[in-house]
Amino acid sequence: MADIRITEAPGPDRIVRFTPGLAPRFILTVDTEEEFDWTKPIERSGHTVHTIARLARFQEFCEGAGVCPIYLVDYPIATSPGAADILREPLAAGRAEIGVQLHPWVSPPHDEAVTEHNSFAGNLPRDLERAKFTRLRQTIEDNFGAVPLIYRAGRYGVGPNTAAILAEGGIAIDSSIRSNFDYSFAGGPNFRGLPLYPWWLDTDHRLMELPLTTVYSGLLRQLGDWLYPRLWRVPQMRGLLSRMRLMERIPLTPEGVTLAEAIRGIDIALDMGLPVLVFSFHSPSLAPGYTPYVKTEADLDSLYDWWRGVFAYLHQRGCAPSSVSDIMASVELA
Repeated sequence: MADIRITEAPGPDRIVRFTPGLAPRFILTVDTEEEFDWTKPIERSGHTVHTIARLARFQEFCEGAGVCPIYLVDYPIATSPGAADILREPLAAGRAEIGVQLHPWVSPPHDEAVTEHNSFAGNLPRDLERAKFTRLRQTIEDNFGAVPLIYRAGRYGVGPNTAAILAEGGIAIDSSIRSNFDYSFAGGPNFRGLPLYPWWLDTDHRLMELPLTTVYSGLLRQLGDWLYPRLWRVPQMRGLLSRMRLMERIPLTPEGVTLAEAIRGIDIALDMGLPVLVFSFHSPSLAPGYTPYVKTEADLDSLYDWWRGVFAYLHQRGCAPSSVSDIMASVELA
């Protein structure tokens, strides 16, 4: 495991195979985290957890749609009695699942300086990254009564030691890779050129990489990996290509993506033959005023409408809701 880098493109022998004839599925992941000012530098203190109360409504909404949300919980949420009170029962009943989301700047032990470089957990020394992960994972299990089997690094900040740490900690799925994105400008990982389909991070097939789904749309989408990064310094050109439907990058999230764009993204992902579509958003978007995407109650209504529209379209396309347990049970290991 130690010799496999998590950002290394996999060979054909590491592609995950699922039960033959299995219909495409999707999972809904929630980056369940504290509230902080997205426009200011990261700080160890000064955050709040007010939006925890909104998880109850979202859980009820998902249950009504037959969807099992996967809450990727960081340390301030893992240590919140309110979050445990809301999620413990649906977790026990299998109507929700829980995972680990490591924000290193708020996760003990606090042995590093708070800097942008260190906000990517994979940049930390191996022993410190492991200590933060291990303590958070155990805290989640202790307080929520459920064993987390899926992981996502905060800011998608995986590094050379992450895969081995996760395997040692009993994680079955990593979902930190955000294909078609590059965070190296801030000291983070570069995910350009990595696939959207799931692959094994180890030769023993114990740790799966399940990337977040982001596709290129438009007439020039086949050039996305080459062209989109070259337009980074020319945002006006990116906007023009998007408006002309020549090329746009569509992550499957309600944050900054319209329903029409999401439907185009779903169509492309399914037409590509992806076996699992991975949706995501941040839990502070469940209340107005905590993220750039939901500033008013009307914005919040729109977020729920977005999910209703997405669920309806996925059903229309024959893409069923799934879960970590379902995905792992559907893997063909032979």
